[in-house]
Amino acid sequence: MDFRFSGLQTSLRHAQRTCLDGAHPPARLRRLDHADGREEGIWQALAILGVHALLVPETAGGLGLTLVEGAIIAEEFGRANVGELLADTCLVAVPWLARHGDTGALADIAAGTRRIALAHPINPWIADLDQADAVLTPAGLVPPPAATARLESVDPLRHLFAPLSIAHADDLLLNLAALMAAAHMLGAGARMLSMATEYAKGRKQFGQPIGAFQAIKHLLANVAVRLEFARPVVWRAAYALHHGHPHAPTHVSHAKLAATDAAMLAAETAIQVHGAMGYTYEVDLHYWMKRTWALAGAWGDVSFHQQRVDQAIFGGLLPIGPGATFSSEDQHA
Repeated sequence: MDFRFSGLQTSLRHAQRTCLDGAHPPARLRRLDHADGREEGIWQALAILGVHALLVPETAGGLGLTLVEGAIIAEEFGRANVGELLADTCLVAVPWLARHGDTGALADIAAGTRRIALAHPINPWIADLDQADAVLTPAGLVPPPAATARLESVDPLRHLFAPLSIAHADDLLLNLAALMAAAHMLGAGARMLSMATEYAKGRKQFGQPIGAFQAIKHLLANVAVRLEFARPVVWRAAYALHHGHPHAPTHVSHAKLAATDAAMLAAETAIQVHGAMGYTYEVDLHYWMKRTWALAGAWGDVSFHQQRVDQAIFGGLLPIGPGATFSSEDQHA
């Protein structure tokens, strides 16, 4: 089997990265920080690129792409540190609404005229509710409340608000959001690794770049390996969730755990390579670091997803070992 990305998927990644490099550079994060995290430019730029319509079914005016393409976009969002309601609306709400047949809302999203916040009992907050035209709950779309308390966030570019009263949970909404958070953290981790590598090339000690020292090389290599091992886990989860594989929730939890582990290591290493200045406001690194911290606890923390994986393995739902693994893969193919 060929597990490489198709030409369409590779072109999609390249187009997305090119657009975000121009429309969402690090300097923009500082402008957003001073402007309370809000500008219309990035939403409009991605609407022109067609990102809003990528996962919308063709019958509702979209391109009908899969969650694998959605995860590719989410990783690029993480690399550029795109926040607001883009991922929530275009990559989470769209596939949820498509599964539930809400074509009216899907058409509005494809046109770039609707923004949707996400509410679920697993999160004690709603992100960026102040921008939303509607809130997606396990029961469906509801109007945003007239007023709700503003909460503090470790990430200065995220606005958090007190949650709505929700009677029940929804595994599909949880799995979609956790998957996209995992992909976002992959991109954030890759960006922090790149920033640390570039700094190590330019920072000199004892007459040579610190990147020439073996200890620094090993630190950066460890992050690169951890990210590379996490990527196929995320892609498998995206594929499994899109196709309704029975083990998809376990794969999503595995992806969230692997991506969190890799991104947190990237943040820790990047701070260490930058030295004492790595944690300061003057270094752009802190924006990606704080987004990683925020997403690590969103849509199920490490303890929650470890418990889901443990229950699948020790409860017999997902047997492990070479025989079980290859048998499962044969059926999956």
